[in-house]
Amino acid sequence: MKVTVVGGGIVGLSSAYYLARGGADVTLCEKGSLGMGSTARSAGGIRTQFSTEINVELSLRSLEVWDSFHEQFDVDIAHRRNGYLFVTGDEETADRCRTDVEMQNELGAESRFITPAEAEEHCPGLETDGLVAATYNGQDGFADPNLAMQGYAGEAREEGVDIRTKTAVTDVQTDGDEVTGVVTDEGRIDADIVVNAAGAWSQALADLADVDLPISPRRRQLAVVDPQRSLSDDVPLTINLDTGSYFRPERDGAALVGGHFGDDPDVDPDRYSDSLDIEWAATAVEHAAEYTAYFGDDARIRRGWAGLYAVTPDHHPIIEETAPGFVTAAGFSGHGFQHAPATGKLVAELCFDGEASLADISCLSSSRFEDGTGMIEHNVA
Repeated sequence: MKVTVVGGGIVGLSSAYYLARGGADVTLCEKGSLGMGSTARSAGGIRTQFSTEINVELSLRSLEVWDSFHEQFDVDIAHRRNGYLFVTGDEETADRCRTDVEMQNELGAESRFITPAEAEEHCPGLETDGLVAATYNGQDGFADPNLAMQGYAGEAREEGVDIRTKTAVTDVQTDGDEVTGVVTDEGRIDADIVVNAAGAWSQALADLADVDLPISPRRRQLAVVDPQRSLSDDVPLTINLDTGSYFRPERDGAALVGGHFGDDPDVDPDRYSDSLDIEWAATAVEHAAEYTAYFGDDARIRRGWAGLYAVTPDHHPIIEETAPGFVTAAGFSGHGFQHAPATGKLVAELCFDGEASLADISCLSSSRFEDGTGMIEHNVA
């Protein structure tokens, strides 16, 4: 079976690796350099604290790989299990979090519903005034996306994947309703299956195949900040569910500060600014200062960057065979890095078997947006 994977980020590389390991003849096309779309700009979070069962399942199946990545791929991805801490000052949100934790526990995640005082034990700089509850999972954490991408790329090449960078797909070839290959700026590539793992460019690729996918490119930013109070390396990635603000420790005593505030327009993924907006960075630090003593007037913004989320209306990915010969694995809404291992395996199952067995992904079909069965992921950063 010949498969062409479009997209050289972590999802595309994972898919290519598992396909090749299963015996497929795989070509991967990336218009730029590997990982330079969204993967390289990710915060690297790996967590099981989601509000829907399918996202928890994707996390747990991926965690099996992240935990043994060094042994499997001979690459140390700096996987740090600092934990994830969600906090809220809203009673209704707290009730939902309690229910979420019960669901996560039933699926096998080690999350806990805790008091603000208990949360402060995990995050000593947390300001608990106004908070009513928190959730914590010490098995959650983060890793280096670039190192993980290199691990998948290296093993994909070992398995025989033909990785073509600087190779843009300019058209998708069809025979009736069936996709039969792609055209690149270097020529045509015939394929039994084309995998759309193009991230923020996935809608544009789908358009070439006359497929409509509700996936929007949205700009997100991260700032590297010197905190005003020392931030130890073991502080968890902490998210305020009421504002969307989050932070985590970074190297050399710095912190990564992020969050989305305000309007959320679509952007052109080929013509957006990847530079940090200082006004946004100041707002992000102000929001972080509202619930933690680590940030304030004496915090200093070092640098930062912007990247792209590929966002669906319900903040869940589309993983399916969208049309005959056209498999979609896109729209992760910021969760693509952490769910890449499970996604690659699911793509391989769809290509080889026509159905998935690793997890029930029927709820991730694009048809959910037409029949009104879409879910909403509340725990989005």
